[in-house]
Amino acid sequence: MLPFLDGFRDITFVNVLIRMLAAVFCSAVIGLERSVKNRSAGFRTHILVCVGAATASLTGHYLYLVAQLPTDMTRIGAQVITGLGFIGAGTIIVTRKHTVKGLTTAAGLWATGVIGLAVGSGFYEGAVISTVLVLVAELFFAEIGQKIRSTPEFNALISCENKQALDHALRFIKDRGVTISALQISSSNDEGDYVYSALVHLRPSNNLQPDHLMELVSNMTGIFTADVVKIKGKRLPE
Repeated sequence: MLPFLDGFRDITFVNVLIRMLAAVFCSAVIGLERSVKNRSAGFRTHILVCVGAATASLTGHYLYLVAQLPTDMTRIGAQVITGLGFIGAGTIIVTRKHTVKGLTTAAGLWATGVIGLAVGSGFYEGAVISTVLVLVAELFFAEIGQKIRSTPEFNALISCENKQALDHALRFIKDRGVTISALQISSSNDEGDYVYSALVHLRPSNNLQPDHLMELVSNMTGIFTADVVKIKGKRLPE
């Protein structure tokens, strides 16, 4: 710990004011970055969360150190961390394309609340370091994350003459390092013969080409067709 900050760790009016201002500063810096990116929880939301968490932490310290009540001064802070999950959940949405947005903002709100607890308890060093790391993650790691290329998922429709042929096809797909995350199987009667169809959502773990994979599957015994298809929402409901 930094020795020159020891005089600011006691519960006095000046120290309480300093901690509140420190909470506003740390949360404002993080919230400003969210506001610039036009996120749902921005400048004011982060300040309110951090100041509220700092107040909760200070209240726990006050009850134990000043009022000398038989209480656990960390209990209020623990409840704050739990409650922050509900606030963060309000920023998470699932779009019509079945993509999730708001996770970074929710995590940032949770981290801001914990920073408020650190400031309220007088742990200035941890609060400042956490603020810097949160900013680094939101500003610089976002660009790195965008440069990371992931293998795109796709949907495929496979029709075959029996369930055994379908099982062999699905096993063949799995052996190529592809995960089957959703599967819908149906059957139809075509002139007395049953035709089995499987609509599958596939998640490759390598750089294989979907069309090439389906070409290999279509050449298997008992397989009529195997094609990459597009459906509304881009993926099957799981």
